[in-house]
Amino acid sequence: MTKFPEPPDPVDLTRSLIELDTMDPPGNESVAADFLGGILAAAGLRVAYHTLADGRRGLVATLPGKGDRPALCFCGHLDTVPAGGAAWQGHPLEARFSQGKIIGRGASDMKSGLAAMTTAILRLAAVPRRQADVVAIFTAGEETGSEGASRMVTDGVLPSPAGALILGEPSGNVPFLGHKGTLWLQCRVRGKSAHGSMPDQGKNAVIAAARAILALEGLLDEVAADPRLGRPTLNVGTFNGGTKINMVPDLAEFTVDMRTVPGLSHEWLYRRVCDRLGPALETLKLLDLPPVLTDENEPWIREVLQLLEAADFPARPGYVNYFTDASTLAPGLGNPPVLILGPGEATQAHQTDEWCRVDDIHRAAEIYLHIARAWCRV
Repeated sequence: MTKFPEPPDPVDLTRSLIELDTMDPPGNESVAADFLGGILAAAGLRVAYHTLADGRRGLVATLPGKGDRPALCFCGHLDTVPAGGAAWQGHPLEARFSQGKIIGRGASDMKSGLAAMTTAILRLAAVPRRQADVVAIFTAGEETGSEGASRMVTDGVLPSPAGALILGEPSGNVPFLGHKGTLWLQCRVRGKSAHGSMPDQGKNAVIAAARAILALEGLLDEVAADPRLGRPTLNVGTFNGGTKINMVPDLAEFTVDMRTVPGLSHEWLYRRVCDRLGPALETLKLLDLPPVLTDENEPWIREVLQLLEAADFPARPGYVNYFTDASTLAPGLGNPPVLILGPGEATQAHQTDEWCRVDDIHRAAEIYLHIARAWCRV
């Protein structure tokens, strides 16, 4: 593994993180938590590890400052999705460089963001008279529904209240001020099995489930779009039913992924789905995360946008559809303003031959340091 001077180059750090296998499942984020925690502890940060499960740790690392300003928090997740079934041009865990890009699983989502945040915090550690704490919150289990972040909130290991929260998710270094909420449902239909030659003797669960799915069409048509996040969406993601071609299936299951906007109650939406599907279907919530939205006129956000513009970085705010740990962390941190900004490309997340521009990693580290210095008044 690469040995670093103090502080490390963020691209070298990205490469080392890509080469650590934290694909989720199973996760194994502890290897990345220990690696980054060791670097941060060596620079004088207070590092506390948080266990999600065996081999699955996140961390909360604090760079202490003076004064009574609440902490500025940087957040990123240590896990990645699996490599997928398609062939990569190289091994997904062997970072390689081509045409100004670093390629490997997690290059955009979001080991480049972790590296840039870590580098910025290490550079800030060398600056004296900081007027606030800066905290790195690196989580496990984000890709499977913000499990690690949720456990951190429940276990009370986070600073509260925080003054501001920065997510290093892939945004191409464009400042994003919010994302949709997420409501995932698992729906189950039970039938009665019979021989495939005598379907009248059974009750076909697959046909009943197919009819139920069609009943969901148009469910959100009357829900108004949000002027920033757009319309809520509904997608049937998986469908499973039956065991043999010559049996009437007695069980069918499907999952529903809904992305929501502010003002759309998840409880109301859940009841509406249940009403459409009818009492014969069992419906279970798998994930329930609220949307995140910060007004661009919020004082800190306005200050950050002005700082970005003055430094000739992108300063026009945008919004995204994917969810982040902010849905869970922001309430646990006292609902500070949230900024999503990272060097990766949102379109590269979960892709085969995932890449991130090398220059953007350096720029992200600069941006984070600018923001942190302004917050700490140094």
